[in-house]
Amino acid sequence: MAQEAFPLHFYVWNNQYLELDRELQKKEQDVQRLDPRGRTPLELAVCLGHLESTRVLLRYSADPTHCSTQGWTILQEAVSTGDPELVQLVLQYRDFKRATERLAGIPELLSKLRQARDFYVEMKWEFTSWVPLVSKVCPSDVYRVWKSGSCLRVDTTLLGFEHMTWLKGRRSYIFKGGDDGAVVMEVDHEKQVVYTEPLVLSPRDAPSLLAAMQPSQENTAQRLTSPIVSTHLNTRNISFERNKSGIWGWRSEKTEVVSGYNAKVYSATNVELVTRSRTEHLSDQDKSKSKGSKTPLQSFLGIAEQHTAHDGSNVSQCASPNNPTAITAEEYFNPEFNLNGRDIGRPIELTSKVQRFKATLWLSENHPLSLAEQVTPIIDLMAISNAHFAKLRDFITLRLPTGFPVKIEIPLFHVLNARVTFSNLCGCDEPVSSVIVHQPEDPGELQRTRGQLPPDFHCDVDPSVFEPPPDYTTLGPGRSEPLRDEDDNLLQFAIQQSLLDAGTESDQGNPGVALHLSGQQRGRRHGRPQPAPLRVPTGPRLQLAALLQRRHQPEAFLRPLRRGVQLRRAAAARHGAVLQGAGGE
Repeated sequence: MAQEAFPLHFYVWNNQYLELDRELQKKEQDVQRLDPRGRTPLELAVCLGHLESTRVLLRYSADPTHCSTQGWTILQEAVSTGDPELVQLVLQYRDFKRATERLAGIPELLSKLRQARDFYVEMKWEFTSWVPLVSKVCPSDVYRVWKSGSCLRVDTTLLGFEHMTWLKGRRSYIFKGGDDGAVVMEVDHEKQVVYTEPLVLSPRDAPSLLAAMQPSQENTAQRLTSPIVSTHLNTRNISFERNKSGIWGWRSEKTEVVSGYNAKVYSATNVELVTRSRTEHLSDQDKSKSKGSKTPLQSFLGIAEQHTAHDGSNVSQCASPNNPTAITAEEYFNPEFNLNGRDIGRPIELTSKVQRFKATLWLSENHPLSLAEQVTPIIDLMAISNAHFAKLRDFITLRLPTGFPVKIEIPLFHVLNARVTFSNLCGCDEPVSSVIVHQPEDPGELQRTRGQLPPDFHCDVDPSVFEPPPDYTTLGPGRSEPLRDEDDNLLQFAIQQSLLDAGTESDQGNPGVALHLSGQQRGRRHGRPQPAPLRVPTGPRLQLAALLQRRHQPEAFLRPLRRGVQLRRAAAARHGAVLQGAGGE
């Protein structure tokens, strides 16, 4: 019996949320257990559109960041139902979990750093593209990194993108770890303001933090009117090969000098950038705007596409909107029963795009920095809220050839690459006043290493580096880094606006990008006088850039959606009652 084998899933299937609550109170069941179809109770509740069961499971700490066996997140499955309340609920708990993990994870990473040697290094980020129109908006930045004990400081000048211009500024992010927790400070040198946030979450603070994560109606509306897009690097078949130099017959393995260190050049082949888009939740109007998936740019790039639909997509008579092929509980929970391609949830409308890339690495075997002990914890820290660092982390955690990656070039999107170079270690190239390098006891050591730091180098970092200027105003936590998916949209927004201004795409926009040409830019193209420019938010509401010019009344937009969901729920409840009555006869 399904009720005995999978009690949580069984109550979810029937949306018996009161019984589900009582069962969870016993604390005898694993809330993350997978059913025979590979779903957690929360994933099952979301796919079936059961709001009440979803709310109960989230209260009992079901993981809202879980990823399905098909690679879709709980939030993406919620969006596919078209239910605004369900999307808001899952989004709120997902952001709450991210915030709590950040509070718990940063002190742990700082503790790892404490055991490594102190150092200073510069990370130069160059965003490159072989498409000329895109390359015009590709920025560069130098992250300056100081590490001393469990203290870390990262300086940057690249803040975001607005009105076809990359925003520049001077910001410092200071992480200070200690025995009783950690503190993170964001220093705005232009406004002379310091935002301080203690990374400690007591149980009594959790409810207020959860309430603060309530998403806006605009955010929800934007997600429900945009395709569900997932982009990831497929590195299952990746291989590393040494690059060759010279002419035919005289070729040798290529080496280059990067930041004063001899480096072997490798190419990583069979790297695939996979973009998948789902549109089953879109209205006909929004769907028509994403129909022209083969834009001139995509045709030029030669991106391979596959369009697939669920086998049940042509079913006209449905048991319920979220169970279109009328799968019974006995069929679903029986691992021996073959569903023959049928599934719960809305019939999936999927577009897959695959483009193959080559990543390039410059690896030095005599570089004094340790990738695992000194650099990876820093990248992990920045990856918590920065999409570019997250992709860099995902790549360097692969099994790389021997050596330290003094330079690495990886794909970010279909037309954008990121080239990261490590340089000026401990101020060897250009002196840094806050860093003192201890000379080796052997005077000939530097001569033998040709000015490079020896593997056992030692340097001191001035403690004042980790203190904000005393004349700056200190405030509480009032700033936040953009979320990873919002940071992805930032770059896609830059690409889209660049191509649209150049007239290389239609005003419909690229369906792989959920942002569209604003009315201001359309007016500028036709020479009409323009109103004051609309500021694109750089915080958690960055994704609303398209919505602000499409949906000025989000509540009016969400109201019919909510009404439709209520009608579908009522119909499903009536249908369930009929089935139960028939079963009783």
